[in-house]
Amino acid sequence: MGIIEKIKEIEFEMARTQKNKATEYHLGQLKAKIAKLRTQLLEPPKGSSGAGDGFEVTKYGHGRVALIGFPSVGKSTLLTLLTGTLSEAASYEFTTLTCIPGVIHYNDAKIQLLDLPGIIEGASEGKGRGRQVIAVAKSSDLVLMVLDASKSEGHRQILTRELEAVGLRLNKRPPQIYFKRKKTGGISFNSTMALTHVDEKLCYQILHEYKIHNAELNLDRLLARMWDEMGLVRVYTKPQGQQPDFSEPFVLSTDRGGCTVEDLCNHIHKTLMKDVKYVLVWGTSAKHYPQRCGMAQTLHDEDVVQIVKKKEKEEEGRGRFKSHTTGPARIADREKKAPLKT
Repeated sequence: MGIIEKIKEIEFEMARTQKNKATEYHLGQLKAKIAKLRTQLLEPPKGSSGAGDGFEVTKYGHGRVALIGFPSVGKSTLLTLLTGTLSEAASYEFTTLTCIPGVIHYNDAKIQLLDLPGIIEGASEGKGRGRQVIAVAKSSDLVLMVLDASKSEGHRQILTRELEAVGLRLNKRPPQIYFKRKKTGGISFNSTMALTHVDEKLCYQILHEYKIHNAELNLDRLLARMWDEMGLVRVYTKPQGQQPDFSEPFVLSTDRGGCTVEDLCNHIHKTLMKDVKYVLVWGTSAKHYPQRCGMAQTLHDEDVVQIVKKKEKEEEGRGRFKSHTTGPARIADREKKAPLKT
């Protein structure tokens, strides 16, 4: 029995199972099985080298956006208008057959835009080139759905269904779930607030489905801070005695390294940390302007940072007592001159 047949069999079992208190754990286990099978469905076939010709695009810039839609809805035209990258556009379907990248320069940040081939209904089951397209979409920070305004609302619903079938939650923040594998000790579970959709028993069953029997699990549905879409933070640097450089910011993200002063130093150069004496910060993250901050200070968007380095160790002595010679320090070590001839 293939993966698609197994998924349909589980879906049929879920449809005929009544939803009540006694069956909620059974239904949760079935959902975990479907999620695992759909993940396997998107994996490349055994013996294949990767996602397919033309689909392996190296990540570039500070964020990645994927254009998803049916064939001939204007994805290639949109890529050309936003990035200037030429992507073939025509009046017939399936003009784009590979992944075509472009770069958007916006707010001093570089955002990679991907023009993907059009998908059809059943893409989540592998129809057409659905596997490759959805695999690239899952690696993106944002999915931009492109629709034909002359078509019905059903097209958007079909695309939403195909993407959510493989675990892409559109316009939703993922729940704050953390687990860490352990060698022994079973599963330790804790949460920071009352859980309304899952409980400890259901989490155990889902972990067992993925053959995780020893782990530390932490659930937290309450987000301390909401970030805008990809959560990009632009930081500008200010050399000592000069104006800030607003031409080329350093772009940080919590998902890509972090947004602290230490993360900024590592982003500039890995060896910079050992030479930093202190840091001055201007912006919304500072209590006053400027604020002298430590390495753990979290930076906000459009903050200005001045990094002050340690000075080289001065030689012993000050003023007129400072030694500028490289000769021996003791008189006994000095080279004796030859006596004068008389």
